[in-house]
Amino acid sequence: MNIEDLLGYARRTGMFWPAAEIYGGSAGLFDYGHIGAMLKRRFENIWLSYFVERNQNYFLIDGTTLFPEKPLIASGHAERFNDILIACKKCKTYYRADVLLSDLGVQLNEGATPSEVDAAVTKNSLKCPKCGGPLGEAKPFNMMIDVALGPDRSDHGYLRPETAQSAYLNFYREYNLLRQKLPLGLAIIGRAYRNEISPRQGLYRLRELIQAELQIFFDDQSFLPDFSGFSETRINVVPYVTGKLEALTPNELISKGYPAFYVYHMAIIDRFYRKILGVPDSKFRFLEKGGEDKAFYNRIHMDIEIEVESWGGFKEVGGLHYRGDYDLTSHTKGSNKSMAAKSGDREFIPHVLELSFGVDRNIWAQVDLFYRSSDNRQLLSLKPYLAPYSAAILPLQNDDAINAKAKETFVQLARKFRVFFDSSGSIGKRYARMDEIGTPYCITIDYDTIDSKSSNFGSVTVRSRDSREQIRVNISELENYLTSSINVMLE
Repeated sequence: MNIEDLLGYARRTGMFWPAAEIYGGSAGLFDYGHIGAMLKRRFENIWLSYFVERNQNYFLIDGTTLFPEKPLIASGHAERFNDILIACKKCKTYYRADVLLSDLGVQLNEGATPSEVDAAVTKNSLKCPKCGGPLGEAKPFNMMIDVALGPDRSDHGYLRPETAQSAYLNFYREYNLLRQKLPLGLAIIGRAYRNEISPRQGLYRLRELIQAELQIFFDDQSFLPDFSGFSETRINVVPYVTGKLEALTPNELISKGYPAFYVYHMAIIDRFYRKILGVPDSKFRFLEKGGEDKAFYNRIHMDIEIEVESWGGFKEVGGLHYRGDYDLTSHTKGSNKSMAAKSGDREFIPHVLELSFGVDRNIWAQVDLFYRSSDNRQLLSLKPYLAPYSAAILPLQNDDAINAKAKETFVQLARKFRVFFDSSGSIGKRYARMDEIGTPYCITIDYDTIDSKSSNFGSVTVRSRDSREQIRVNISELENYLTSSINVMLE
């Protein structure tokens, strides 16, 4: 599937489409429709349950998306949150330099400087792909979006470039509210804003994006995880030192010098993608960044990658970053408020391990991986607990008694499940519509359901999406049947 095919499917089914579409859309801005919004919420809730709610020391918070300037000066964003901009001298088209050079077959490190970009342009005699004109001098471009505050617009602020800063700014208060215990995890699911030079590839590079992040504050001398249940796990990883894909156990990774707490979180992320989301083993990996490709504040930096056909191969959908004490040290200096924690007689600045996930990218990847169109059938084979609707209620015929029983069944199930009622069109077409948006079960109310003389009185037909098998289930047992079939967690 290519990008245009996937976008066509997304529009047709109510997943997502460019914002302000009736005005031609706007680059890097997307709206979620009624199906996509539910899929996104399912993903966010499962992420929250898996990474946060299972741990008594981890908590969900919600920070402002509008920041004053001082915290972003302290964090380094005002100075360093840059991409390299390059423009055509002739047609004045702006490009993100690393993307343009990659499209033209020239690879540079992520941390390439403007002078290195200029040298690569000259060496390879690169021209504007739009008009063939000469390319201008490369320049740093800060991606934060400025906001003027107050009636005289004199206060300078920014839309937050990442959710992580909200966790760091709230650490001091949360640490004291929660009885000064470490580790402490602060999670945020919310929006971030980046003035991308060249938004592209659907939901991959956006100007307004949704992140799900967990910032874990810990004592680096005593953060010892429990590896029970993970000892035999083999994790796909491309270490920076070898650049080759390896499938390594946690012990093998630790023997290579990765800290145990870092490896443990690699294992739980691996399980989330392969077991909870159902990503095939061969399509999931960690890619370690090093040298100029590694963010300057990270001690260990791994991208979480999925092979996405419409994006042309393995692409980043998240990251696992050991940030050391950079963040709290920076805000200690910027605010003159100590972020130190205590352990016995020792006082120290907590270190941070960041688990970061792009919600939009993960939604796109789910559709890319699990939507298939073949043999005149369109099918989105998501895990049942991820599907926008758990079940559809379908009256077989337009009959008053059948419709009444169907509506009664809908009300009964809607108390616990997200269900859809559809009485329009042939039963085959209704099955097809539900298959296309990933609904795992279709419940058909027919004449036998309401016929007291029938051996199937009081039962309905339940059709499974993937196998298309049909069984009869008593209405009184439907809730238990769906609960056991749509298992919210696999472990």
